[in-house]
Amino acid sequence: MNDPDLAADLVRDAGTLAAAMLADGLETHYKTSISDVVSAADHAAEERVVGRLLEHRPDDGVVGEEGASRPGARTWYIDPVDGTYNFLTQVPYWCSAIGLVDEQGPIVGAVYYPARDELWVGGPDRPTSRNAKPVAELADRPLDRVSVCTYLHPTKFADDDHFQPWRAVVAATATVRMLGSASIDLAGVASGWSGLFLQKNLNLWDWLPGAALVLGAGGAAEIVEHRGQHWNLAGSRQAVAEATELILAS
Repeated sequence: MNDPDLAADLVRDAGTLAAAMLADGLETHYKTSISDVVSAADHAAEERVVGRLLEHRPDDGVVGEEGASRPGARTWYIDPVDGTYNFLTQVPYWCSAIGLVDEQGPIVGAVYYPARDELWVGGPDRPTSRNAKPVAELADRPLDRVSVCTYLHPTKFADDDHFQPWRAVVAATATVRMLGSASIDLAGVASGWSGLFLQKNLNLWDWLPGAALVLGAGGAAEIVEHRGQHWNLAGSRQAVAEATELILAS
């Protein structure tokens, strides 16, 4: 099985397992806040993916959100349930995601959205597909003509280093969406549903799977450093360039 097919199979397997466990009832635990939660499904889905990677890619490394870690020449970043707060509150906007990288950067990403049975696969050398159909190549559009998928934790609104760059970009867009799953947001950008993705300081398992999809759709995926923050931006090249200018000027 090649890397894209394996990535697709792994996220579908993880998402299907998590959905079945949710239907049966789950124990939950809080991490850093009321909105930062983890469940038995997160752990079980990650264990399933790690076990299959050990079988199919024993020389590769793994890094999982729930603690899996193994070194290797290449690394698979695993987010077994992205959007866990939505998952546990019955909001149907969560997914399973995986991204493979090497020292040169992303190779492939896969995102499975169980509520809609939608599966994205793609990367720099693999044009992004949604349910096995190629997505359209991203066309350049200015920020004032597109929506932005974003998130900023409520505790950061009073911190200018976080809020001012975020506000500068959001205020320049046509409209805003805060939905709670970075990987689905990025897959949506790759599909043209939204024109820009904007978050800060993302963990690699939240960033790499969807960033690979945007790259596979002909877009840009950049990390911009400013005022002590790392801003994750993805979308058409024009939208990302405009957003970068606004961040650096804020």
